[in-house]
Amino acid sequence: MTAPVFVVERMPTGGEFVLDGPEGRHAVSVKRLEPGEDVVLTDGLGHWAEGVVRAAEGKDRLIVAVKGLHEEPEPTPRITVVQALPKGDRGELAVETMTETGVDAIVPWQAGRCITQWKGDRGAKALTKWRSTAREAGKQSRRVRFPEVAEAMTTKQVAALLAGADFAGVLHEDRDHDSTPLATAELPATGTIVLVVGPEGGVSPQELAAFAEAGARPYRLGRSVLRTSTAGTAATALLLGRTGRWG
Repeated sequence: MTAPVFVVERMPTGGEFVLDGPEGRHAVSVKRLEPGEDVVLTDGLGHWAEGVVRAAEGKDRLIVAVKGLHEEPEPTPRITVVQALPKGDRGELAVETMTETGVDAIVPWQAGRCITQWKGDRGAKALTKWRSTAREAGKQSRRVRFPEVAEAMTTKQVAALLAGADFAGVLHEDRDHDSTPLATAELPATGTIVLVVGPEGGVSPQELAAFAEAGARPYRLGRSVLRTSTAGTAATALLLGRTGRWG
């Protein structure tokens, strides 16, 4: 198995490092790591350190001998999924599976047909949950560069994001067999890919028009219609394979 990943606020510089706080407690009391076991320490921004457990102290202090410091380069092309807000906890499910798959950034989108509304404290709490989910899923999937979860955007803001992308697309339910499959779309070798995943009710004609003006064409994954909470994960996997990042 690969070494477990723990998040640190400050990267070690070498020698010994004390992992304490919630991460230390998880390592000592939950994972029950023992001397000689390998660990990875990361800031979630691409910096990471190889380490070996030297000792556990109490219930929340792990003494780690740092073996090497590394930096994972930013992946290219960078894949961003604009995720319309799903109902209930399906938003966290979407964030979790996209993170495990390898998405680089997630943008919550308040689409016109979204039942869920992020307003005031409720919106702030929901965003915090999405970011926490991305962090935990990043650790679980042994990532050292966690996906960025942006502030929720309006349709106008999403259109501006699409306009600046090297490839911009909208996953759209369409029975028209002449529509473009994402599997055959011409993708850039570098730069940015931004893909919009609509809500359960679909992307409205007005939103499609705004995105088309920004340069985003509609694409489909296949003949079946995926739920909004799974479409982004399927699309991310397809893009990672086609761009060679899953080589």
